[in-house]
Amino acid sequence: MRNADIRRLDRAIQATARKLEAVRRGEWWPLNGSERRAMARALAGGAYKVARGRSAGRADERMDATGNAAEMRLNAELTALHGERQRLITEAARTKAAKKSSGWF
Repeated sequence: MRNADIRRLDRAIQATARKLEAVRRGEWWPLNGSERRAMARALAGGAYKVARGRSAGRADERMDATGNAAEMRLNAELTALHGERQRLITEAARTKAAKKSSGWF
């Protein structure tokens, strides 16, 4: 394949790695819409319970579970991107070897 495809995948891998690190730090910007809504719901529920003088333990657990799910999703995406990059590199090497072996010299 072309080097441009590999460079495009490299940029996607770097972006996904940055998102994964941000999720591990507890930032919300890399989350998708449903994950953000789940975090906001848990945060609002926890704030309501704390305002009423009760424990927000379940809300904390829900936020942790949502963060872990986002981390797993990004890990899977990163693994898939690495696999695709390796496939492109292997295919390019096969093409190059086939061209080289079919020559006169």
